[in-house]
Amino acid sequence: MSISIRIDDALYETAKARAKAEMRSIPQQVSYWAKIGRAALDNPDLPIEFVRDTLIAMEDESEPFELPDA
Repeated sequence: MSISIRIDDALYETAKARAKAEMRSIPQQVSYWAKIGRAALDNPDLPIEFVRDTLIAMEDESEPFELPDA
């Protein structure tokens, strides 16, 4: 579902630049920032860098690690 919203021109330009650098669309960049902000507000005791890195790690596809037989 897509909904149009109005945002400040400066925020739009910042999102545009970051979206290009991080290979996202502008809406994806704004959504990404919103997700990090929401997680940070839900966890005020955690550093923002930890919240960001955790969300990035959760998005990465990975294979389960198997311990070698002893």
